[in-house]
Amino acid sequence: MEQKVILITGASGGMGRALSSLFTNEEVKLALQFHRNHVELSESDSVAHFQADLTDENQVSQLVEGVISRFGRIDVLINNAGISKSSMSWKTDVSAWKETMDINLNAPFYLSKHVIPHFRAQKSGRIVNITSVVAQTGFIGTSAYAASKAGLIGLTKTLSKELASSGVTVNALALGYFNVGMIDDVPMDMQEQIVGTIPANRLGDPKAVFKAIKWLVSEEGDYITGQTINVNGGLYS
Repeated sequence: MEQKVILITGASGGMGRALSSLFTNEEVKLALQFHRNHVELSESDSVAHFQADLTDENQVSQLVEGVISRFGRIDVLINNAGISKSSMSWKTDVSAWKETMDINLNAPFYLSKHVIPHFRAQKSGRIVNITSVVAQTGFIGTSAYAASKAGLIGLTKTLSKELASSGVTVNALALGYFNVGMIDDVPMDMQEQIVGTIPANRLGDPKAVFKAIKWLVSEEGDYITGQTINVNGGLYS
């Protein structure tokens, strides 16, 4: 992990904050993207904040160039930013559908598009896309979210085949239900029902996501690409 430059999107959200904090214990440099809510982790020689609207490709391009200007390179892209607007499909407003697609699917594409030329030039790089068990199972009231996260799995598979010969790996982590992030918007009684469906009988801890990413971006993970790795406590396999 020594001195890798890691770009994490959505670093001001629950999972983003947790991953950023965990990575500070490693010998890495962190480029932390945020949009409206500021990043909690303080800036330093090895931590920098970058404000960007990921739905705007021009801002994404400027973000990538800004990180390279600051740290000299990018080694790892973690597409973590995401939103969920729950509604039954026939009640879903088109604007909510488009916003969900913009952030959950279009943004990872823009980021990958603008990072890939640098990865190809340096003959190395790692892309880790954060998707969801909902993309694999579906869930009532999440048509836009499920579709966007399923699309991210398809993007992962295609990019992995395009980039394998360049020494670049692309993988996805399909997360179950965790004790940070979107779960905060779920009423406690519903959280209890969700936990009851998880074979591990508990919500996940971000450390599990961190350790999976740490393995994927290590030298030992260089033969793993195009995979969707389930981190869900046995909820789906």
